[in-house]
Amino acid sequence: MEFGADWFANLIDTVFPQEPGACFCVVRNQTRPVLVLPLLVTTQGRSRHAHALGNYYTTLYEAAFDPGLDARRLARVFRAIVKQFPGLASFRFAPLDPESHAFALTLDALRLAGLPPFTFFCFGNWFLAPTQPWAEYLMTRSGTLRSTIRRMEKRFFGDGGTLEMLTEGEALERAIADYETVYAASWKKPEPFPEFVPGLIRLCASKGWLRLGVARLNGAPIAAQIWIISHGRAKIYKVAYREEFKNYSIGTLVSALLMQHVLDVDKVTEVDFLSGDDPYKQTWMNQRRERWGIIAYNTKSLDGFVACSRERIWRTIKPWYQIAAQFLKKIKPASR
Repeated sequence: MEFGADWFANLIDTVFPQEPGACFCVVRNQTRPVLVLPLLVTTQGRSRHAHALGNYYTTLYEAAFDPGLDARRLARVFRAIVKQFPGLASFRFAPLDPESHAFALTLDALRLAGLPPFTFFCFGNWFLAPTQPWAEYLMTRSGTLRSTIRRMEKRFFGDGGTLEMLTEGEALERAIADYETVYAASWKKPEPFPEFVPGLIRLCASKGWLRLGVARLNGAPIAAQIWIISHGRAKIYKVAYREEFKNYSIGTLVSALLMQHVLDVDKVTEVDFLSGDDPYKQTWMNQRRERWGIIAYNTKSLDGFVACSRERIWRTIKPWYQIAAQFLKKIKPASR
């Protein structure tokens, strides 16, 4: 979903509407496209930097590659981009799937282009590859989770609570307002780009991808989650609840509602909790993978050469620094 034109249209319209550096590098073999590389070129002082077109809303990035595109041809593209943007000091692509063909291809192409690349860790990613319907899946989870769902459903419904899942229709705008009400009252920081999430909800609804769960207590929204279903996968994109109602375990109840639907109705092949190693995600998921990034430097520019030199020095001394830090931690007297 995050690789498609619809995603980038909403991202540009709501996050980068006035950003001249948001662009798409397109390479064609005669009339057939062989590469589309979404980029954000920024200027810092006298130098420029090319980033993956995205920000913290982006949980996975990848350019669109023709299967026949090899590293040598991609290297020519990177050299052409350097020429297109004088003063370009670096490329930064993240978050990426380190096991993907695109990751290896990008590394090889940057090396061939004379742009020394380095990899770095972004975040852990918990996911579920389901092979069972909801009832059987739930039996594989902890007894604590099963008990919590049973007890809190009884209590929540008994106190006038309701759970609802929306996908589209006339109630959509109300559901968007409910989500924003919950988010504003939650522990989370305000969205710096407030139109992005409503735009994403409307986009997903128009494509049949939306699974928006809302919990209400006596008619007032107290929890909401945005799950996105596309290409056989379920992405748990946004979760929020009002903390004064956390004694209902309301986040767990909404997650259970949506998980049952995606397993039994959508029959997805994967449920993805996206970014972060938060302990609660292991309650629902059973596998972990990682997302990594690539940064490469144009050493023909002064700023690129200096940054590359710093990178190499730091990566040389970092293991020794970590060893020293662990040693000092062990010998430091325990504080009273």
